[in-house]
Amino acid sequence: MIWPRLAPVEVMVELEFGGGFEEMHEQMSGYKRMRREHQAHLLKLEEKCKVDMEAHKTALDKEYDTLLHNFTRDLERLETKHQQDVERRAKQTSAAEKKLHKEITLKQEGDRKVYDLNRKKEYKANKERWKRELSMDESTPKRQRDLTLQSQKDNLKQHEAQEEQRMLQAQKQYIELEMRKFKRKRMIMQHEHEDQQLRDELGKKEQQLEQAHAMLLKHHEKTQELEYRQQKSVHQLREEQINKQHDTELHNQKDYMDRIKKELVRKHAVELRQQPKSLKQKELQIRKQFRETCKTQTKQYKRYKAQVLQTTPKEQQKEVIKQLKEEKHRKLTLLGEQYEQSIADMFQSQSYKLDESQVIECQRTHEQLEYELEMLTAYQNKNKKQAQEQRDRERRELENRVSVRRGLLENKMDAELQQFNQERAERLRMKHEKHTKELQAFDNESIALGFSTLSLIEVSREAYADEEGSLSGSMISLAHSNSSTSFPAGSL
Repeated sequence: MIWPRLAPVEVMVELEFGGGFEEMHEQMSGYKRMRREHQAHLLKLEEKCKVDMEAHKTALDKEYDTLLHNFTRDLERLETKHQQDVERRAKQTSAAEKKLHKEITLKQEGDRKVYDLNRKKEYKANKERWKRELSMDESTPKRQRDLTLQSQKDNLKQHEAQEEQRMLQAQKQYIELEMRKFKRKRMIMQHEHEDQQLRDELGKKEQQLEQAHAMLLKHHEKTQELEYRQQKSVHQLREEQINKQHDTELHNQKDYMDRIKKELVRKHAVELRQQPKSLKQKELQIRKQFRETCKTQTKQYKRYKAQVLQTTPKEQQKEVIKQLKEEKHRKLTLLGEQYEQSIADMFQSQSYKLDESQVIECQRTHEQLEYELEMLTAYQNKNKKQAQEQRDRERRELENRVSVRRGLLENKMDAELQQFNQERAERLRMKHEKHTKELQAFDNESIALGFSTLSLIEVSREAYADEEGSLSGSMISLAHSNSSTSFPAGSL
C-alpha cells in the first residue's frame, strides 16, 4: 500500500476524527504478520520438497543397488552353472574316452581271436595238404620229406608270427589314432562349449547393462517429474501469496480512501457549523463600528448646528434646524445602508469562499487518492510481472538442468556400452586365440607322436558319444566284427 502524504489540515483531521495513525499502524502490523506467515509457509513447503526429494533419491538408489546386487547373483549363478557344466562334461569326456578305449580294445581282442581261429584252420589245412603232397612223392626219402614238412611248418609259423606282430602294431596305431581323433574332437567340442558359455555370459551382461540403463532413464524421468511437480507447487504458493497480498493492499487502500472521504465530509461539516458563529462576530463588530460612527456623526452635527445658528438670523433658524435634521437623517440612513450592505457582502463573500475552498479540497483529495490507487495498481502489476519473469526463469533453469543431466546420462550410457562392446570383442578375440593355440599345440604334439594332421581330421570309423556326453551311441557291435574294421586294409 502507498501511504499518502497528509497535509497539515488532513493531519489534524486524522488526529481529531478517528485516530488514522493507529489504523495505519494496525495495517502495517497486519502486513508484517502476513509476510511472516507467507515466508513460514514457503519455507515449510521448500523443506517438505527437500525431504521428499531426499527420500525419492534414497528409494531410487536402493532400487538401483538391489538391481546391481541381483545382477551379481545372476552372474554368480551363471558362473556356477558353467563350472558345473565344465566339470560334468570333463567327467563325461573321461568316461567316454575310457569306454571308447575299452570298446576298441574288446573289438580288437575279438578280431585277434578270429584271426587265431582262422590261422589255426589255415595251418591245419596247409599241414594236411603238405602231407598229402609229400606222401605222393615216393621218390623222396621219408627223412627228407619229414625235414621238408618241418621246414614248411617253421616258415608258416614264422610268417604267422610276423603277421600277428604286424596286426598288433596296426591295432596299437589304430587305437592311438582313434583316441587322438576323439581327444581332438572333444577339444573342439569343448572350445565350442566355452565359446557358447562366453556368449551366454556376454549376452547376460549386455542384457543387464540394458536393464540398468533402462532403470537409470526411468529414474531420470521420475526425478524430472518430481522436480517439475515440486517447482509447480512452490510457484503456485508464491502466486497465491502475491494475490492475497495484493488483494489485502487493495482492500486496505479502498478502506483508506473511504475513510479519508468520510473524514473530509466531517471536516467540511464542522467548518459549515463554525461559519455562522464567526460571521455573527464580524457582524457585531461592523454594527458596533456603525454605532460609534453614528455617535461621531451626531457630535459633529451638533457642533456644525451651533456654528450655523450663530450666523443665521433668528427667524430663519427654525427652517435651518429642520434642514439640518433632514440632512442628518439622510446621511445616517445612507451610512446605515452602507454598513448593512457591507454586512451582506461579508456574508456572501465568506460563504462563497468556504464553498470554493471545500470544492477545491475535495477535488485535490480525490485526485490524490486516485493517483495513489493508480500507483498501487502499477506497483502490483510490476510486482506480478517480475514474479512471473522469475517463475519463467526458474522453469527454464530447471529445464536446462534436466536437459544437461539427461545428456550426461546418455553420454555415460554410450560410454559404458562402447566399453562393453570393446571388452566383448577383446574377450572373444582372446578366447579364439587361446583355442587356436591349444588346438595348434595338440596338433603339433600329434605330429610329434607320428600322426599327420589329415589323419586326425578325417572321419572316424568309430561311433563317438554325442555332444551332450551320452554314451548310448558309442557302443560297438562285436557281432559283425572283422579285421578290416580293426586295423588298416592290407595289414594282414
